[in-house]
Amino acid sequence: MPHARDRIPRRLLAPRHWPAWVGVGAIWLAARLPYRMLMACGRGAGVLAAHLVPARRRVAARNLQLCFPELDAVAQRRLLRANLRNLGLMLAEFALGWMGSPRALARVPVRFEGLQHLHEAQADGHGVLLVGAHFTHLELCARLLSMRVPLAGMYRIMDSAVFEHVVLRARLGYAAAMFTKDDLLGTVRHLRRGGVLWYAPDQDMRGKDSVFAPFFGVPAATITATHHLARVSGARVLPFAHRRVRGGGYEIHIEPALRDFPSDDVLADTTRINAAIEAMVRAAPAQYLWVHKRFKGRPPGLPPVY
Repeated sequence: MPHARDRIPRRLLAPRHWPAWVGVGAIWLAARLPYRMLMACGRGAGVLAAHLVPARRRVAARNLQLCFPELDAVAQRRLLRANLRNLGLMLAEFALGWMGSPRALARVPVRFEGLQHLHEAQADGHGVLLVGAHFTHLELCARLLSMRVPLAGMYRIMDSAVFEHVVLRARLGYAAAMFTKDDLLGTVRHLRRGGVLWYAPDQDMRGKDSVFAPFFGVPAATITATHHLARVSGARVLPFAHRRVRGGGYEIHIEPALRDFPSDDVLADTTRINAAIEAMVRAAPAQYLWVHKRFKGRPPGLPPVY
């Protein structure tokens, strides 16, 4: 596993990587801004993002149609505009989560609820699997929690070698450990040792072990890793929600451990996880990452939705 102080590989200094380094520099500079100024910049970027990503706008609009059929067209458009504005805030929050200094993070307003559930789950020596979702502020809230609890995470390797190196090094500066999506052995070992792991199973991971479980009443290809990780490691599974609050700052909520989890029924367990995530999303629908093609995988016989 790379160490937070690894030097930059010489291959990443080649001219073809210079544009990526410019992006890294911009993120580093953004993370130096005071929190409220950074959020103001994020809101401005969100106004632009709503107009510059037409393909993702269509994906988000379709997702909202599928998941909120009870809303009329006007309400769906209003929710869509609010969600796209969150994309700008997401960029600001990722910058702060990745590259903000400990002093800057300490100034971010945050309120924790349910930390006692985490401590209770750890009391008997079991590991803890915090099941969250892809909200726009996931990276920042995970870091805020890591300041209170030694927290490991799972991640997907980035397409850009520069960003992969920089972001992984940044994460290893505050996370207890980081595991790729395919490093199940390392993940299980961490949980068996009583570690805490943040994991978000709410994206369509084609080619992975998955089942079709309802999400907002729509069959969604859902990875079954939560069931398998809990079964193999003996970890307790706790839903982990976070949301941005009016006036600035965040609420981070940890629920009690799921009872009788895992069961012998992988589909039933995966359905429970989707239901828990759906409840999180309904609490703050504009802050969820609706631009992801959550329903691109379809059960046999059903037409595509995108």
